Amino acid sequence: MADKLIIFDTTLRDGEQSPGASMTKDEKIRIAKQLERLRVDVIEAGFAAASPGDFESIKAIAGIIKDSTVCSLSRANDRDISRAAEALAPAERKRIHTFIATSPLHMEKKLRMTPDQVFEQAKQAVRFARKFTDDVEFSPEDGSRSDMDFLCRVIEAVIAEGATTINFADTVGYGVPELYGQMIKTLRERIPNSDKAVWSVHCHNDLGMAVANSLAGVMIGGARQVECTINGLGERAGNTALEEVVMAVRTRKDHFNLELGIDATQIVPASKLVSQITGFAVQPNKAVVGANAFAHASGIHQDGVLKARDTYEIMRAEDVGWTANKIVLGKLSGRNAFKQRLEELGIELDSETEVNAAFARFKELADRKSDIFDEDIIAVVSDEQHSHDNEFYRFVSLSQHSETGEKPSANVVFTMDGKELACAGQGNGPVDATVNAIEAEAKSGAELLLFSVNAITTGTQSQGEVTMRLSKAGRIVNGVGADPDIVVASAKAYLSALNKLHSKVDKLNPQL
Repeated sequence: MADKLIIFDTTLRDGEQSPGASMTKDEKIRIAKQLERLRVDVIEAGFAAASPGDFESIKAIAGIIKDSTVCSLSRANDRDISRAAEALAPAERKRIHTFIATSPLHMEKKLRMTPDQVFEQAKQAVRFARKFTDDVEFSPEDGSRSDMDFLCRVIEAVIAEGATTINFADTVGYGVPELYGQMIKTLRERIPNSDKAVWSVHCHNDLGMAVANSLAGVMIGGARQVECTINGLGERAGNTALEEVVMAVRTRKDHFNLELGIDATQIVPASKLVSQITGFAVQPNKAVVGANAFAHASGIHQDGVLKARDTYEIMRAEDVGWTANKIVLGKLSGRNAFKQRLEELGIELDSETEVNAAFARFKELADRKSDIFDEDIIAVVSDEQHSHDNEFYRFVSLSQHSETGEKPSANVVFTMDGKELACAGQGNGPVDATVNAIEAEAKSGAELLLFSVNAITTGTQSQGEVTMRLSKAGRIVNGVGADPDIVVASAKAYLSALNKLHSKVDKLNPQL
């Protein structure tokens, strides 16, 4: 019998630590539902002590998700653990994940604690967490740079206190596959009660080896849980990519000999949803979920694939959820057909009012675009939901003029705190003119860090999806907007980012 590999998804916690990737509660719920459809074993829904918003999101997800374990991260102190337990109270299956740094550098410079103090706090944290649930995970933060003797001492003690999962964290992406895997193997051999817990890996991609390190931890170290995110989303260079781990284990079952509970056909829908919500585009040559992952440009490759797919394809595109995605909906389609398609896509709207508003936007789009794709529907719904989230600013209309040899200009109408404003601006191009026009009234003083345009589907009729990343006073936010007119999409994205800046939500980010 093959062992099962537990897939622990931390998109909603570690993934959200990417600068600008913060999500609203509704967006987190949408992603959590998709992760449940993907059949991930554990969903780390957030860090309950980070902010009231994180707490409420975890609590909402805990009350909705039935088929996956819901987890909250907490530092190794009673306040964090109590907050996590309170947020997880509605969950059918819950896990508290507590951590403390164990490397000499982190203990001295960050925690300013002695090894003995860290040892005691780790034990007490696990003991306290066990009062709320039998499912407790412990992570030695910066484990890959920690002293082996000290790790053995701490991990043996927390397992004795009742930790059921030990997660070996390569917090700064320092690990190398052979060394990382061997380190876990050594720990498991040296710690007398190591067999009483499931061993887990959590790797960052700073050196481009997160997936390799994770799989080495599984094959060499004997880990049976991998912590990962959709699209490898995460701070700095990101985390282990769920889609790459899953498809590596499935495709090379001859080598790994491990079972997975994942429904791989939900991988691409999950990838697109996370990308659209966060504004982090997936690079075309990204493994498994990139637009070119199953494209063959070489004539020799094309000839081989036409004769026999397995000459150059080791996976089938449809196995991970790639489909044509064209749907028979247009401007003559009725509300019921639209609503049914939302259900098929796994999109749940809270009220008939929201369905009607999304349907109105769909009809408006159908008047402007002949072919409607699933991605268009997802963008329409997301755009409608964004318009109701913290809508201090809201787009109304735009006109712009751009001509060779002339300075582009734009006139924008938007509301600010319910008051409608008309503004004008000029710039180096129509998007620059539009941003300058908005700033003439908004006066945010924010710095634009990123302007990115992606086509949601194929062809020149495609909606443009624009991401604007703004920075102000140390805060970084992403705004996303979609429209067949990319200048309009740009205005929506800029106003969306301004709304996030205006919300002034402060939260703590752990560094696990």
